[in-house]
Amino acid sequence: MKNFDRSLILASKSPRRQQLMEAMGFQFEVRTKEVEETYHPDLPALEVAPFLSEKKANAFLPEIKDEIIITADTVVIVDGKVLGKPADYDEACNMLRSMSGKSHTVCSGVCIADKDQKHIISDITEITFKELRHEEIEFYVNNYKPYDKAGAYGIQEWIGMIGIVNMQGSYYNVAGLPVHRVYEVLHSKF
Repeated sequence: MKNFDRSLILASKSPRRQQLMEAMGFQFEVRTKEVEETYHPDLPALEVAPFLSEKKANAFLPEIKDEIIITADTVVIVDGKVLGKPADYDEACNMLRSMSGKSHTVCSGVCIADKDQKHIISDITEITFKELRHEEIEFYVNNYKPYDKAGAYGIQEWIGMIGIVNMQGSYYNVAGLPVHRVYEVLHSKF
């Protein structure tokens, strides 16, 4: 395991991303700021998460010195439509209904940058949900309140445990950070 003589900054409020960075053995500081998660409507769905991760990194670059900044964004894509975080109960239920009984794509984008270089990576995972019953969706949204999660669900939570019937790709990518890719960039580029 490489020891960094430079500070790592994880610019994410996500407790899952923080846990994953810790689990990889990295020491880091968490810094956050509000960055509007907007993008041009013509941007291809698979480019949204990488674009937003770079947008978040750009907000920090003017204020970092020798640190390495890590920013990330995750989106769910179903039927070509990008699903971000739900605004309320109804939107969360509608998102889960739109994924019920079919496959969707989870795309995470990560930007790892310092003053001299910027590396933008993305990873995709294909997920298939079983046919979710109305009461299962309501139970999940009422009890887990997934308003901070793209697509209104966390793979590590109840709905992921009972609802996912197939997955192709990285579990950790769906949790919000493609750890295998982040690890490689940090070790090979910095």
